[in-house]
Amino acid sequence: MISALKAHQIKLGAVISADGTFASSFGNDGEAIKAAQTGVALSDRSHWGLIQLKGNERLRFLHNQTTNNINSLKPGQGCDTVFVNSTGRTLDLATAYVTDESIYLLVSPNRRQFLLQWMDRYIFPMDKVELEDSSGKYAIFTLIGPQSHSVLAKLNLDPLIGQPLNTHIQQKIDNSLVRVALGSGLALPGYTLMVPMQEALTVWEQLVNTGVTLLGNRVWEQLRILQGRPVPDYELTEDYNALESGLWKAISFEKGCYIGQETIARLNTYKGVKQRLWGVKLSQCVQPHTEVILEDKKVGILTSCTETQEGAFGLAYVKTKAGGEGLRVTLGEQTGELVSVPFLTHEYYQPQKTQTN
Repeated sequence: MISALKAHQIKLGAVISADGTFASSFGNDGEAIKAAQTGVALSDRSHWGLIQLKGNERLRFLHNQTTNNINSLKPGQGCDTVFVNSTGRTLDLATAYVTDESIYLLVSPNRRQFLLQWMDRYIFPMDKVELEDSSGKYAIFTLIGPQSHSVLAKLNLDPLIGQPLNTHIQQKIDNSLVRVALGSGLALPGYTLMVPMQEALTVWEQLVNTGVTLLGNRVWEQLRILQGRPVPDYELTEDYNALESGLWKAISFEKGCYIGQETIARLNTYKGVKQRLWGVKLSQCVQPHTEVILEDKKVGILTSCTETQEGAFGLAYVKTKAGGEGLRVTLGEQTGELVSVPFLTHEYYQPQKTQTN
């Protein structure tokens, strides 16, 4: 049975996915992508997974499971972090939000059940850690674009200006208590709102009434390719490690042991990254898994591709020794040029320290 929120979105022009879990489009794709880049757009990401970690050892446990320094986080802080296997190969890119009572972990739509089972394997009888699938308890709404703060201002919310990425606080929209986090999940300004499901329709209507442009999942997919955000089954697979995937910002090289840490540390120390993920400007779109060719030799593989108003654009892993930005390559019958994308980095990232009074 379709939810009240989805029924309302249909009235607003939404085309709902075949499985009924998300709005594929609001019939305004060109307008929506422009709004995300220059104004403000609203996306419903409630089909993403939300895992809650409870118990006194929750920080230590997630710290040992993923690449970032979870132990350093205080309530109200958050970070992106990568799940990797024992050889540093990527499983998922997640965002952790730490509260006084728990950690909320926002994960990719197709990784919720996998990660629940993955983490459960490492919980031993004496561990003070509990996992809970909270995906059905909260709606996830994301404001995307440089004018996102204006939406919060209209709703009398704190825009968290000047705070580190993924900082979050609970605030009220009318009588609805929501968690507002700094960050859109892309390399674009924005906010992610975690809303109790019983309040989802009310909060959605309040956000829509501020004049935002609605953005469906099809445009989200376009944006994440243009921005370079890797996702499971495409860029994040057990064929690639987290450094090759350009997720250096989500990796701490100072923390202690975690699953896959030895491999990642060795790759960094000895400059052993043999391939890197790049954006590719294309003459026309080509299918994922198309080989990237340089001088009649295979140097990489295309992982994603999308058509945009400016032309085709893709993501591809390319051997480091072949070259980087500006390299011209062939993909099938099409030509392409490697370009940097804002979501990814290819070297050690030293986060800026926030000033304290």
